[in-house]
Amino acid sequence: MSETVISLENILLKFPKKQGLFAFIAGLVKSNKKFHTALSNISLEIHKGEIIGIIGTNGCGKSTLLRVISGIYPPDEGECRVKGNISLLAGLGTGFSSHQTGRENAILYASILGYSEDKIRDKLPEIVEFSELGEFIDEPIRTYSAGMKARLGLAVASAIQPEILLIDEVLGVGDPTFKEKSTNRIMEMVEEAGTVVIVSHSFGMLSKICDRIVLMEKGEIILLGNPDEAIRTYYERAKKGKLEENE
Repeated sequence: MSETVISLENILLKFPKKQGLFAFIAGLVKSNKKFHTALSNISLEIHKGEIIGIIGTNGCGKSTLLRVISGIYPPDEGECRVKGNISLLAGLGTGFSSHQTGRENAILYASILGYSEDKIRDKLPEIVEFSELGEFIDEPIRTYSAGMKARLGLAVASAIQPEILLIDEVLGVGDPTFKEKSTNRIMEMVEEAGTVVIVSHSFGMLSKICDRIVLMEKGEIILLGNPDEAIRTYYERAKKGKLEENE
């Protein structure tokens, strides 16, 4: 069996629930915070070279699980172990500074993703070319459209190939003319990466590329199996009304 590169053992993660002003004031007096369980009883091993899909209704914990694997969210209980450098494609452009130029933000965003300044400077010509921003690369980000920001974010995130690639619903970003190009770039990354974990509602695509699929519900893994089995179970449970969106 291939080497295990991602190991999750009994992961539990809770978030504080949002409270109104009255509840907040009462909480200050009583000091009793309420929590929402985002992930519970998560145990999973992913092997080198695997492509793993994660499916489920909105709010079931898919994106949260990716962020635990990437190290953004430390679990409250349990252990997450990862072997290899990792890149998360999600929320492209998070951390952009509106007053800095696209070029400056490319370096900033790359540092957030864990790349050194020297390494990303070497990649800047490739980033600029792929983004198709032209002279706008030296204009402030505040002048960019949402599509232009997405282009720059993807160009940076995909410039350096990670050993472990995490993808959260970012296929086909940008305006219509850029969608095919961005989808092709991401699929190239999938083919070249050692290990891939992908969250998507594109079941047709997942059934073609994934070795296994995780089906989640209410923060827990309810099935881990071959793509056809997992997708079939999703639809069967949805038809019976068993799949529910988390509040």
